[in-house]
Amino acid sequence: MNERRTIREQEMTLVRHLLTLAGKNPDEINIPTQVEEYEGGKMGSINFTDFDKAPYLNDLVQVKYIDSDGTPVVITLTQNTENEILDMDFWKKDFSKLLLYPTPETVAVKDPNEMI
Repeated sequence: MNERRTIREQEMTLVRHLLTLAGKNPDEINIPTQVEEYEGGKMGSINFTDFDKAPYLNDLVQVKYIDSDGTPVVITLTQNTENEILDMDFWKKDFSKLLLYPTPETVAVKDPNEMI
């Protein structure tokens, strides 16, 4: 596991927006302020709670985003079996580095049947 760090403002803003899209009130959810980057932060994925504490339960919401190089990105906010936020996972179609971090205005809810 990587070292934990303080969540960045842009990450917190996006998480709060995704929770709202998922029909949750972000003010009623404990959003951990310490996170761990996946893949050294290459694509932007972060972990909020230790998988060993409580494993993955389900996706809360999945959104799509187009990075500044035109490459589609899927962002998924997940929860664990304790109903805590588990991670915010970024998947860039070509697996390249995320160039521009998304903002609430630049993401849209992804249709579950839509292929990216």
